[in-house]
Amino acid sequence: MSEATLDATAPSTDIRALLRNRGFTGLLAYRLLAMLSYQIVAVTVGWHVYELTRDALALGLIGLAEVIPYFCFALFAGYAVDHLPRRKLGMAACVGLLLTTTTLAGVASGVLPTGIGGFGTLVIYAAIAVNGIVRAFLAPVYMSLFARVLKREQFARGAGVSSVVMQTGLVMGPAMGGLIVAWGGKTAAYLVAAAFALAAAIAVISLRVTEPPLPAERAPVFKSIGEGLRFVLNTQVVLGAQALDMFSVLFGGAVALLPAFISEILHAGPEALGLLRACPAVGAVLMGVYLARRPLQRHAGRVLLIAVAGFGLCIIGFALSRHLWMAMVMLMLSGMCDGVSVVLRSTILQLATPDHMRGRVSSINGIFIGSSNELGAFESGLAARLLGLIPSMIFGGSMTLAVVAVTAKLAPKLRRLDLRELHEADPDKQRA
Repeated sequence: MSEATLDATAPSTDIRALLRNRGFTGLLAYRLLAMLSYQIVAVTVGWHVYELTRDALALGLIGLAEVIPYFCFALFAGYAVDHLPRRKLGMAACVGLLLTTTTLAGVASGVLPTGIGGFGTLVIYAAIAVNGIVRAFLAPVYMSLFARVLKREQFARGAGVSSVVMQTGLVMGPAMGGLIVAWGGKTAAYLVAAAFALAAAIAVISLRVTEPPLPAERAPVFKSIGEGLRFVLNTQVVLGAQALDMFSVLFGGAVALLPAFISEILHAGPEALGLLRACPAVGAVLMGVYLARRPLQRHAGRVLLIAVAGFGLCIIGFALSRHLWMAMVMLMLSGMCDGVSVVLRSTILQLATPDHMRGRVSSINGIFIGSSNELGAFESGLAARLLGLIPSMIFGGSMTLAVVAVTAKLAPKLRRLDLRELHEADPDKQRA
């Protein structure tokens, strides 16, 4: 591989070449549409539950209701992605998302009952639990197809572009959700999310990509899952990057408490909820655009650790904010730090993982990363109940700084990581 291929100052025509790849743009459309659906639901259901309960712990339980089934199905979803047609699995997952959003619309409109025996949020939590099962398939499908539509030398820039698209969904979804709830009501917001889920299903099933041949014989489920687990546990840069992000998000999950923070500290309405939820993604989009044009190669591990530490400091700054504009600035900066982490972690995962186990490794990554958002929401709600709203956020940011220090000590290969080394070490060629 030539130095020009890895040159961070390569012209933006490289990005335009990526966007002329119809398989890649179709995959990005699938990711964006699914993200919009999911994020609109996240904003709407949080406001919905808080209206019913006025309890910060109830907000945390939303995350718990999703993460438990996610944990139960994630590894099996990764196995399925490595052994079954990937596009069909992606379409099935989007159809599942469509069903959960229409169910929530029925609850919000009064068409469906909102509970049994006085538990007014029972049906809502049940729908979110199904959402957890569905979400277990979305990321492994995306990651496995990502490596089929791009060349290996395009992974770093592709990860930057992908981050921009993902974070655009994180910007547009919450903003749209907050505005639709404020102007059209919860039912309208859920129905818009359902329309995006349907569009995502169409995008993934019509994707132009050559899938790998299905294995002639399927390995036993638990043996195959164990192979993926051993790969992650024995690859320090992958394990370290995943653990770093998992624990930082687990303790820095202040976004889950936004409805309570807006109501009790900022004294604002659902419009502010949409704006504040979008702010981290705005910062991440800006960072993703920069990293797509100038992908990091040297000192990537050190930069990753610094970025996560910056994320923890921003959460502390957010907790101390008393004005909407200050809270927006802190969350935007936290998004910029998180954007560095997302792009680097995604690039590390793509470069270090053999193609035949991308589904399983992605599902393990999802357990580390995706589930940490929901566990973080539960941890934040519980900490807010025990410590108080503001002290719990300061505690979370401080714990994130501690996680960075521990990771830097225990994962020296990650601390010294240079992405050029991963570019040169192709795991598929080594396997061949």
